[in-house]
Amino acid sequence: MISQRAKYALKALLALARVESSAMIGDIAKQHRIPHKFLEQILLDLKRQGLVQSRRGRSGGYALLRPADQITFGEVLRIVDGPIAPLPCLSRTAYRRCADCHSEKSCEVRRAFSDVAESARLVLDQTTIADAVAGNSANGTRRPHAIRGRNAR
Repeated sequence: MISQRAKYALKALLALARVESSAMIGDIAKQHRIPHKFLEQILLDLKRQGLVQSRRGRSGGYALLRPADQITFGEVLRIVDGPIAPLPCLSRTAYRRCADCHSEKSCEVRRAFSDVAESARLVLDQTTIADAVAGNSANGTRRPHAIRGRNAR
């Protein structure tokens, strides 16, 4: 499960991808019901990581620093929440051997979650902010908003 912070970061980036130039924090916060101060902190983190830029003045606000088709959900989640892997022994960026595991090769839990982790990484690393704005899936097909699977939570 992703954090509320990561969800807000994605919503903010999606909002910025939809505007021509820049957007004010207050407008994004109000439109997406994100606490203003929390959004400020999130956008500062995204700015430090090179995803957004801020401008002062009358036409100021925040804007994407890179094109929306070059920012993936996986990148954003790693910036905000850290590793995506469901188990520390499956993480590519923060690998850690599980303390209660005698052998990774024979661990049934690891084996089951290995496919889950790889599938999640594949989708998240191929889905861009531009894809989401356009309603496309990671494989480039149009994803109808009204159609959802039974377990789409």
